[in-house]
Amino acid sequence: MTRGRDGRVGLAAERQKPVVPTQHRALLAAIIAAIVALSTAIYVSVATGDGTAGDTLVKGRTPHNSAAPASTGTWVGTWTTSPAAAEPRTETTGMAGRSVRNVVHTSVGGTSARITLSNLYGQSPLTVTHASLALAAGTGTAAAADGTMRRLTFGGDPTVVIPSGGQVTSDAVRLTVPHDSDVLVTTYSPTPSGPVTYHPHARQTSYLAEGDHTEDVTATAYTERTPYWRYLTALDVLSNESDGTVVVIGDSLTDGITSTENANRRWPDVLADRLHTAVAAGRDVPRYSVVNQGISGNRILTDGLGRPADNPSGLHRFGRDVLGRPNVKAVVIALGVNDILRNPQLADPDQILDGLRTMTDQAHARGLKVVGATLMPFGGHRGYTPQRETVRQRINAEIRAGRVFDAVVDFDRALRDPYDPRRLRADYDSGDHLHPSDKGYARMAEVFDLADLKGSVPAEL
Repeated sequence: MTRGRDGRVGLAAERQKPVVPTQHRALLAAIIAAIVALSTAIYVSVATGDGTAGDTLVKGRTPHNSAAPASTGTWVGTWTTSPAAAEPRTETTGMAGRSVRNVVHTSVGGTSARITLSNLYGQSPLTVTHASLALAAGTGTAAAADGTMRRLTFGGDPTVVIPSGGQVTSDAVRLTVPHDSDVLVTTYSPTPSGPVTYHPHARQTSYLAEGDHTEDVTATAYTERTPYWRYLTALDVLSNESDGTVVVIGDSLTDGITSTENANRRWPDVLADRLHTAVAAGRDVPRYSVVNQGISGNRILTDGLGRPADNPSGLHRFGRDVLGRPNVKAVVIALGVNDILRNPQLADPDQILDGLRTMTDQAHARGLKVVGATLMPFGGHRGYTPQRETVRQRINAEIRAGRVFDAVVDFDRALRDPYDPRRLRADYDSGDHLHPSDKGYARMAEVFDLADLKGSVPAEL
C-alpha cells in the first residue's frame, strides 16, 4: 500500500521547536546525508581494498593468479547481523585460542563471497590469524561440504588486526554460494582480546573448537554449540541473481526471537524466499536480496548502556546498519513497540513518529525508498496498559495516513485478533502475547506487497 508523506520533519529532542518548513527540507536532507556519511566512515575504521583479490586455496597452495576473476554481477548482502553488544564474561580473554565457526543462511546466491568482521565492542585490537569460508555439509552441522573450504585473506594477508571499535572486510574468494544455503565462517585469534562483539539472539546454532581448526572440513573438533554470532556481521556475494539489497531494520520481531531455531523462519527469511520465487517465476518484482538488521529490545530513540552503547538506538545505528550496506536499494523500518513498552513513563507518540521520520529522511537523502510497518498489538503482555494501547493506535494512524513512510505494510491488521484487535490472533501468537509464532512470522512476510519495493526516491539537492 503506497502513499505519500506530508513532509513533516523533526528530531525527537526538538519537538518543542516549530516544524521545519517544506522549502528547507532539501537543505536538511543534505545535512543529514553528510552526518550519516561521516558517522559511517568513522565506524568503518579499517577496510582492505575492494574485496576483489586474495583467492587463496587451502592445503597450503596459492594459485599463481590469486585475484578473483573478472565477472559480471553486483556485490550485495546475502546475510547480515547487527553487532548488538559486548558479550558478558569475555572482557579479559575474549575467544583467545578458540576457533569460532559461525553458521549463517543466505538470501541470494553468488559466484564469489567476502565477509565483514567487527571489533566494535572490543577494548583492545583483535588479531585474527586465520579465517575461512565454506558451504555447510548439511543443516545442523559444523562440517563443510566437499571442495568448498576457502582460506580468507585481508589485503592478501591471512592475518588481520582489527582495532578497537573497528571492522574489516575480507578479500573476495571464488565460491559458488547458492541461495537458501548455510555457510560456515570460521575465525581464529591466538591472543586475548575482549570484550567480544556479538549478536546474542541468532536463532541459529554455531560452533566452537579449542585450538586453530579454521580449515577443518570435519566437525570433529567443534564439540561446543553456541546460540550466538561472534565477530561476523556480514556475508556479501557477487551475484547475478540480485541487483541490490533490501535492508530490514527492526527489533525482536525482526530478529525472530521466538522463531524455530535453525529453521530460518524469521519474517525477513520468508520475505527473501518470496522474492526469489517471484523472480524465478518471471514476475515484475525487484531482484533484491534481503538482509536482517534486527536487534532484540531495540528502540528508535534510546540507546542501551555502555560506551559504545549496547543495543544502540535505531537512529544511532541507521547509518551503519542500513546506509552502510552495499548496493542498498530499499529500506524496511519495523521499530517502535519497545519505545512504548520499555519507557518507564508513558511514551510520547510524537517523539516516536519524529524518530521514524528522521530515519526516512536519512534514507531519502540517499535516494532510497522506505517501507514502514505498523506496530502490532500486545494485549495480554505484561507491559500492556490502555494508555500504551492509545499511544500505539496514534502511531499506527499516522503511519496508515501516509505521513511517515513511502509505503506501508500493515502488520497490525494482518496479525491482530478480529474479535479483540488489541491482541494477536491466537495462532499467530508465540504465547507471550507480543512475539509471533512461526505462522505469524510467515503471515508478516505474506502480506508484504513486493511491488512496494520497486522504484526509488531521488536524493534532494
